[in-house]
Amino acid sequence: MQEKYKYLIIGGGIAGTTAAETLRKNDNEANIAIISDEPRMYSRIMLSKSNFFLEKIPFDSIWLKEEKWYIDNRIDFIGDTLATKLDTQNKTVKLKDDKILQYEKLLLATGGEAREWPLPGTDKKGICYVRDLSQVKILMDSVRSSKQAIAIGSGFVSFEMCEMMKKAGVEEITLIMREPYYWYPVLDEESGKMIEGAMIKGGIKIIRENEVKEILGDNSSNSSGQERISGVVLKDGTEIPCQTAVIGIGLSCNLDWIKNAGVETNKGILANEYLETNLPDIYTAGDVAEFNDIILGERVQLGNWINAQKQGQVAAFNMLGKREIFRMVSFYNATGFGLSISMSGDPCPKNICNVIKRGSSNLNEAQGFTRIIIDQNNEIVGGTFINRPQDMAPVNKLIESNFKISSHESELANPNFDLKQLIN
Repeated sequence: MQEKYKYLIIGGGIAGTTAAETLRKNDNEANIAIISDEPRMYSRIMLSKSNFFLEKIPFDSIWLKEEKWYIDNRIDFIGDTLATKLDTQNKTVKLKDDKILQYEKLLLATGGEAREWPLPGTDKKGICYVRDLSQVKILMDSVRSSKQAIAIGSGFVSFEMCEMMKKAGVEEITLIMREPYYWYPVLDEESGKMIEGAMIKGGIKIIRENEVKEILGDNSSNSSGQERISGVVLKDGTEIPCQTAVIGIGLSCNLDWIKNAGVETNKGILANEYLETNLPDIYTAGDVAEFNDIILGERVQLGNWINAQKQGQVAAFNMLGKREIFRMVSFYNATGFGLSISMSGDPCPKNICNVIKRGSSNLNEAQGFTRIIIDQNNEIVGGTFINRPQDMAPVNKLIESNFKISSHESELANPNFDLKQLIN
């Protein structure tokens, strides 16, 4: 006999777990289950935090939900497994062990996976990703025995992990990116060079507009027989020795089994502002959701903890029969090399019209650097903030309120002006 759940959630991260928690608080009688490929919920944020990465705090501190929490809340947690088939006609989900579960309402919160490095030889020991706990364990082990390391990519992962590896004692770290400057094209060159300057000051060598063409290996000192990365050769012939390579080239979502069931997808699972998919009783939330953002007026897909948490809550309310719109200005944060970096809204829109700058990109000046992004409707749609965290909250409020910048350009550009004064 198939097990049947009123609410079935696929994905045990922050979106899925928040949804389950919200459902239980509002429906005490329903049976709820979470399917997850992880052993239980943990903080992905901590994976790139120095206290955890450098093992200055107990490993168990990463768990956000203990087994007792699932028992106390009467939530069936089916861990270390994958959903492989969705039958929307019969409302069933098949697991990799051929077990079949029925549902009344389904939440797809499957998240994303680290995009694999598209080169031969990426099975070598020491080639690491930073997306889940098992991957970070491998990286932590590899770093302990590495004098040299490389990082691939020019985003959050490479930025944070370069600093973590430096703190862990790796002597030589080289960042390799295809782009002309850091975080291109999300940031402008001025902002990208500001970040690069801090990284170079922190001992990181940066190679721009280049990429790896060959991975070198060495199994002479490896009893397991698995070759370990010993270096890479770039397209221009440069050879760089390394024993660890951290790959940060974005995320991908496993959508085939979902698409085959008739759920509309693009890069993620398509949804409206209520986080409903095109099929009845099926919702989505978290990194995999590509939803209608009513603030920005476009479809967006986010990879942010706070957004995923809020989406899980909103999706649960709608599964309960309420009608709640997901409305939140997205934002991302990273810290390292003496910098606090944040981005909010859409920092790189297609219809960008103007950019208002506040402060200075000179690392030797303390005022920091903010860019306020204006669209063709003369409204603020995004912002980037380097060492000016005080600007982000008011800019987000202005984005949310569709603030017109007319007659306020000089105030927005004045780094000493308090942006909160513009909020009604």
